[in-house]
Amino acid sequence: MEATRIAVLGRDVVPGGEPVLRGDDLGVLHGDGLFETMHLRGGQPWLREAHLARLRAGAAALALPLPGEDALVELLESVAAGWPAEVEGALRLVCTRGPEGGGLPTVYATLGEVAPSVRRTRRDGVTVATLPLGVAAAARPELGWLPTGVKSTSYGASSAARRWAARNGLDDVLWVSTDGYVLEGPSANVIWLEGRTLCTVPADTTGILPGTTCAWLLAHAGEVGFAAAERMTTTQRLVEADAVWFTSAVRGLVQFRTLDATRLPHSPHTATLQALLAHPLPG
Repeated sequence: MEATRIAVLGRDVVPGGEPVLRGDDLGVLHGDGLFETMHLRGGQPWLREAHLARLRAGAAALALPLPGEDALVELLESVAAGWPAEVEGALRLVCTRGPEGGGLPTVYATLGEVAPSVRRTRRDGVTVATLPLGVAAAARPELGWLPTGVKSTSYGASSAARRWAARNGLDDVLWVSTDGYVLEGPSANVIWLEGRTLCTVPADTTGILPGTTCAWLLAHAGEVGFAAAERMTTTQRLVEADAVWFTSAVRGLVQFRTLDATRLPHSPHTATLQALLAHPLPG
């Protein structure tokens, strides 16, 4: 098992027990920050440019100043230097607003080995239940003042949902809107298969996080004979779909075994799509 690494902007790789954050950092006090998690494969972060583009879009929405692109790339390369190519890694880049009294943003990266439990979900799938998010599907983008589609360090709702799932013997949850539409998971996008069309929820109209892995998969769906579409859907339509999956950077693609206690059939397309995602394409 590879030891977790931490690198701080301006300090390079630091010992694991060395302090990284100040006690008054706004990322800790208010969850005022952003992060991106990338899948390290072959020693390189997959879809790095897409993740950094999403980070910059989120920073613009939050008026959060970021270092230049070269500095961020150098930080990622520093923490990943010498990582064994055969070991999957979860590479996280974190940017907070910095000290409460003002000052430079706090920027650091962490790298750890992908847990065996994560790899098992790719093979075995996940049990999922729906949870109400408490908003209508189109409510958040219509507010205007509320940044949507950002990967915020303010993770309270996601953590609460995951704890609820664990208490109820489930692997994960799928959030639904008050008007009955499927949205996303706490840390994943949902995709499903209708005939030969691979579908996902539109991020622009719902305010969900636009997934980098999900976008790549739909963009390349034609390579394995599928069309791609963004559609609104309901839980009942998911149950009736040919297959349902979660996608995220580190987990990749994992199939729903159950949804709200309804058992879903195993899909032979899971292996096909996982193989597609395994393409060693540049970031």
